Amino acid sequence: MTKVVFPLIPFLAICFLSCAPEGPKEKDTHIQLSGVYPHLAYYNEEGECGTGAVVPWADRLWVITYGPHLPFGSSDKLYEIDKSLTSKVRPESIGGTPANRMIHRESEQLFIGPYAIDRERGVRAIPYEVMPGRHTGTVRHLQDPANKVYYATMEEGFYEVDVNTLEVKMLYEDGNVTSQKQDDTEMNSPGALLKGAHGKGAYSGQGVMVYSNNGESGQEALERFDIEAGSLSEWDGNIWKLVRRNQFVEVTGPGGIYGNEDPEEDPIWATGWDHKSLIMALRDNGEWSYFRFPKASHSYDGAHGWNTEWPRIRDVGKEGNPAYLMTMHGMFWDFPADFSRSNTKGIRPKSAYLKVIGDFARWENQLVFGCDDSAHREFLNKRSAKGGIEGPGQSNSNLWFVDPELPNQLGPATANGALWLEEEVKADQVSEGMLFQGWDHKTVWIHNLGKETTTFTLESRDGEEDAWTTLSSFEIAPGSSQHEVYAGDEGKEWLRVKVDRDTRATVHVSYSDTDNRDTFVQGIFEGMLSIDEEEYNAGLLYGLGDNRRQLGLSGLTFNGGEVEDLGYYELDEQLNLSRVDDPEMFSFIKENFAVPNQVFEVEEGSVLIVDDSGRRWRLPLGEEAFTEPSLDGRLRICREVATERDLFNCHGTFYELPAENADGYAKIRPISSHQLRVHDYASYRGLLVMTGVDSNAAGNNPHVIVSNDGKLSIWAGVIDDLWKLGKPVGKGGPWVNKSVKAGNPSDPYLFGFYDKKKLELSHDSRQEVQFLIEIEPIGHGPWMEYRRVTVKPGETFTHEFPEGIQGRWIRFTTNKACRASTWLTYK
Repeated sequence: MTKVVFPLIPFLAICFLSCAPEGPKEKDTHIQLSGVYPHLAYYNEEGECGTGAVVPWADRLWVITYGPHLPFGSSDKLYEIDKSLTSKVRPESIGGTPANRMIHRESEQLFIGPYAIDRERGVRAIPYEVMPGRHTGTVRHLQDPANKVYYATMEEGFYEVDVNTLEVKMLYEDGNVTSQKQDDTEMNSPGALLKGAHGKGAYSGQGVMVYSNNGESGQEALERFDIEAGSLSEWDGNIWKLVRRNQFVEVTGPGGIYGNEDPEEDPIWATGWDHKSLIMALRDNGEWSYFRFPKASHSYDGAHGWNTEWPRIRDVGKEGNPAYLMTMHGMFWDFPADFSRSNTKGIRPKSAYLKVIGDFARWENQLVFGCDDSAHREFLNKRSAKGGIEGPGQSNSNLWFVDPELPNQLGPATANGALWLEEEVKADQVSEGMLFQGWDHKTVWIHNLGKETTTFTLESRDGEEDAWTTLSSFEIAPGSSQHEVYAGDEGKEWLRVKVDRDTRATVHVSYSDTDNRDTFVQGIFEGMLSIDEEEYNAGLLYGLGDNRRQLGLSGLTFNGGEVEDLGYYELDEQLNLSRVDDPEMFSFIKENFAVPNQVFEVEEGSVLIVDDSGRRWRLPLGEEAFTEPSLDGRLRICREVATERDLFNCHGTFYELPAENADGYAKIRPISSHQLRVHDYASYRGLLVMTGVDSNAAGNNPHVIVSNDGKLSIWAGVIDDLWKLGKPVGKGGPWVNKSVKAGNPSDPYLFGFYDKKKLELSHDSRQEVQFLIEIEPIGHGPWMEYRRVTVKPGETFTHEFPEGIQGRWIRFTTNKACRASTWLTYK
């Protein structure tokens, strides 16, 4: 097969820059794809290379990176980036695991990691011998804010630092001083001072310093997501007080990176979560209030707290026009600048994202996201579906430059959250409020697990000062469930529930917007092979180690059932794909990163997955052409391309797949469906790279890169480009002419996240058969009855699911033994 060979560098110079986001003219000398400039990628020699902080200061952009657990320094660096996107490693770099940043107005210094940077870009470093720990927060001082700041570490180290001399006074010793982890995957060390472990944020105001952690110690925390974990605490300068026992991350206020301008009056905000939903904590006038809002992604769950990195709330508006952007559990959110007890309106979903973001800022009319892209150690994110492959040879990450409107334009804002989850509740007990505005459709699922008929009353209100009014009321028998779909702005701003008697209950809300994407759109994927192609060149990918900082490709030629070696290639930071004579590396990649066979089973109606815990899950089918190459190791099925979560490519649909300790397949989220023969994919310098490309069909697509010998092509962009492939679709069901026994439910079949859903039921019995249709909206909650349907002999029952209804999994049970079919079509 002949490949079109473009003169590579001129082609890149013209085409790559045509898709660059708006920014300063100086940037036009650098190659970029989808907002990622490969030359800006940063590497370290640790198990992970995350972005700890991104701060514009002194006419530069400052960036720090971190390794996973390095309280006494590391190979990580402090980077100074100018407007021409020239990056400079500061010689003062001492590394570590820092994610703190604060601008101290009075001394005109940026405190970022262990560094203090003045207006003239002079850098001073505070040695880890003097201030050990994984720095996670820098906070304005309670008594002397003009001359001192507080430092907080992830293991409960607290320090007072003189901003002028950088003299350090230890207030509480960091836990690493007396007890050091021997391996990154060891459990969190238990804190001696506070509940929980794995500190994340700190802020001060209203006479206290507030500190968050998002994890728990103990072996159970490495395996579970639904145990008690984390805490939010406050300190008045003398005594620590537990505020709430949940996993918390960001702590900030309207003053953001500078600290609150009016520390006595301005509110403090803290974001967190539990196994039910996200949590917003508000400290206003010395009192704490709590609000719930839903999760878009569950990849951030896990009781150890390692899967979140650093969610943030930051002002990304233009000067004089604040606009706060919040990142939390895979969703961009609008956050109101005046969120307080007197105004609880305005938190709104924008769009879902896949990148793992550590920090972000507005700089030069763009948003700059610092990401955690490619970790050498995959930590606890192991599963058999990956075939035993490891991470890249060297950890690396990058910045992502985007238009300020992009957070409105990625994935659909589908989300879910529970008010109660299999909980004992008392008569007249009311839940916390759950955000209800901001989505086209909301499905409320209620399950009465008690012993008596109970009235569940849903109440809503606009804001904190408004009275709660009845939205709906449901009388539900013991063991029964009910659901209701609400459209548009019904229900006002906040929703809560109460019951009229003691019971055990689940109340869950599934949220969805109309997905206006088309089905399979080539667009920027033009040139990628169709699944029908049988003669093509592709390759296996591996990020090289030993500071080679290139992406290795073992090229292969496929001709029907035959596979031949094509040769070894490397991709560099200028995106030159070159043939290289290195047979040893070619063999290493081919042997150690081969695509595994038989990752799942493909049956007549579904893809059957049995996870590493023995749980069974069924996913929809795509085109039949996906079956053979999926089972024969010619399509990469599962690989980590963003730290501690996997990209799952199953029968024509890309999915986000959480780590097993975040509940794995139970919380899988479809991204988009496609018709592409993707042989392999990997992360490199912040880019998603895929093989399986025909450059003859690529036209002038800047995302297609052709090798210098014209024999191999790859596609490169970012993981969030996958949303552009189009909405998820599929077909199938857990039973297709299946012999079933009365009362035995089917395996769970994915139901959530799809648009138009149609069901067909049939059987071979000579008698009527009743089908019980149940939906599990949560992933780890109870099954709830959706409907009972009686199907006569020889008939097919057809049901169009109502617009907007969402759950997560669906299953079926019959009241008679028969051969049954349950066929779902998702369009």
